[in-house]
Amino acid sequence: MIPDGFGPASVTMARDYLRWRDGQKELPYDSLQVGSIRTYASDSYITDSAAGGTALATGTKTYNGAVAVDTSRQAVATLLEGAERRDMSTGLVVTSRLTHATPAVFSSHVPDRGQENRIARQQLNKDIEVMLGGGRRHFLPQSVEGSAREDDLDLLQAAQDRGYEVVQTASELSRAGEGQMQQNRPRQNRLLGLFSPGHMAYEIDRDHTQQPSLAAMTETAIDRLSGNGEGYFLMVEGSRIDHAGHGNDAASHLRDILAFNRAAKSALEAAQEDDNTLVVIVSDHETGGLTLGRNRDGEGIYSWRPETLAAVEASSGAIADSIRSIRSTGASEAAKRKRIAGTLTRLTGVQDVPTETVSNLMTVEGPYAVGQAVSPLVNRQALVGWTSHAHTAVDVNLYAYGPGANAFVGHHDNTTIAQKLANLMDVDLESLTGNLRAGREAR
Repeated sequence: MIPDGFGPASVTMARDYLRWRDGQKELPYDSLQVGSIRTYASDSYITDSAAGGTALATGTKTYNGAVAVDTSRQAVATLLEGAERRDMSTGLVVTSRLTHATPAVFSSHVPDRGQENRIARQQLNKDIEVMLGGGRRHFLPQSVEGSAREDDLDLLQAAQDRGYEVVQTASELSRAGEGQMQQNRPRQNRLLGLFSPGHMAYEIDRDHTQQPSLAAMTETAIDRLSGNGEGYFLMVEGSRIDHAGHGNDAASHLRDILAFNRAAKSALEAAQEDDNTLVVIVSDHETGGLTLGRNRDGEGIYSWRPETLAAVEASSGAIADSIRSIRSTGASEAAKRKRIAGTLTRLTGVQDVPTETVSNLMTVEGPYAVGQAVSPLVNRQALVGWTSHAHTAVDVNLYAYGPGANAFVGHHDNTTIAQKLANLMDVDLESLTGNLRAGREAR
């Protein structure tokens, strides 16, 4: 389980918030912390998700942008491929595009993470039983509006031809397999869920969509995969924790952490019932340089305010959409300013919106830039600080539960996680890599 972009301060943020909200003193995995990992890539002290994910998936240190290939751009075998060779069931559950870096490194091999159309084809050529996430645009032929493909391949139809049940909404996911059972036929085990054209919504915005929660997707995947007597391998990513970190959007970062925690709780409960399942939780890197406590008005304050984040009702991106809509109206500048200030108060809970914030939002261009202009308003009120809109080099926490958990005690390089998992799974990644390069494995 990979909470992307989740650093030590993110853990504290979630715990403090829950303690303020309902007196909860521990997160589902607090008692399971066994160590930490360092995350650097082969070409940088700061990794991206492709290199960091490749280390976790293959045990190989590589360059930023690489998807399950080494520094010479040669394919290296993944834990998921090793699980398939052992006849285990396999699955991917994410809130990003399925073709995004982290799910891609477990299920494909390309030299550049931007080759998402190629990644989608490779994913369907694997024997992955369950794939749930976003990224529908990479599975649609170019003739369909909104497609990101540059060819006429209809990968949704191809998936159905390969025996996948394809679902696109939360309600469809909850009903998946019902038709087969009603007809007294075995339920199709292969399930492909593509719940949005791009990334799935931030958890803070999800109620306005028809998308399932990360916990619901995780529970569905475990239910589908756990019937295999040979066992299963499942990778779950809380993808948008990272994206909120990039935007310095504290409220969205928090809500996606809480959504990941619910998924982790479901996975841990399933493992406790089974008593023969290992759960490993580790991030690929930290994002944003989050800190709790900051200078304000030239003075350090010994406090941060989790209650401020509770009042926020939308992501900075969704708030930015509302502001751009206001700016596009024919109202006077004074009326626009008043509406922008009112929208900010309504959606962030900040009562006294500074005049300079409104002035900035009246002129800043680009949807991402507008969103980044919103985030400081909440951060200042909550006394939350950020050092970057990118990843950082800090070590991240490592948690483990179940048989083999003791193998992860200590501080490790990120490549060690895959190597230890491969040993516990009785998978020879080096031999599988040789097969891949000799062309004996399906690509």
